[in-house]
Amino acid sequence: MSIPKHLEAAAARLKDASMRIEVAREGPVTCENQQRWLDALTDYCMALGDIQFCNNESIHEKVHE
Repeated sequence: MSIPKHLEAAAARLKDASMRIEVAREGPVTCENQQRWLDALTDYCMALGDIQFCNNESIHEKVHE
């Protein structure tokens, strides 16, 4: 997958995870809801990591040019 497509996919995952985090935060404090929040937060962090990786790759490619 090209860097721009990978970045778009990561951004979409980030947006989805953000919405799920907000829904979980507004819900009742239950173990099930906390698990949803933790899963969404994990997905958010993974998407951020992918975005950072894409940014680093893009900068690395430009430096070599």
